[in-house]
Amino acid sequence: MFGAIPLLIVPFILYNLGLLGIFGSGDDPWATEMFSVRMMSGGVFSMTLGDLIVLIALIFLFVEVVKSTRTTSASIMDHLLSTFVFVAYLVEFLLVKGAAHSVFFTLMVIALIDVLAGFSVSMRSAARDINMN
Repeated sequence: MFGAIPLLIVPFILYNLGLLGIFGSGDDPWATEMFSVRMMSGGVFSMTLGDLIVLIALIFLFVEVVKSTRTTSASIMDHLLSTFVFVAYLVEFLLVKGAAHSVFFTLMVIALIDVLAGFSVSMRSAARDINMN
């Protein structure tokens, strides 16, 4: 049952929790520096909260693409729910002031790629399941 739940709902929820002020207040909570590391080259690598949420979304995108290779009846429900998640991203992007941010736009594009890749991979793997005699 839980296998059909699209994982990209997690970054969506995390972003909305950030809008509510859970991760800190201020004009742009996504610019909050999580950590920084001094590199051997002398440069400084820093990870912001926005970078971290995009990284989490990319990891979940990989899992979603792997899940889309299944050819079961649950995969249809998974694709449908992934489409709903993308629509939720799109509606929030268009209607919520706090969602007009590059981090949210990137998350929305990741959700779109999930929908497109899921349908593409499923159609491709389903075509291989059909034997022509």
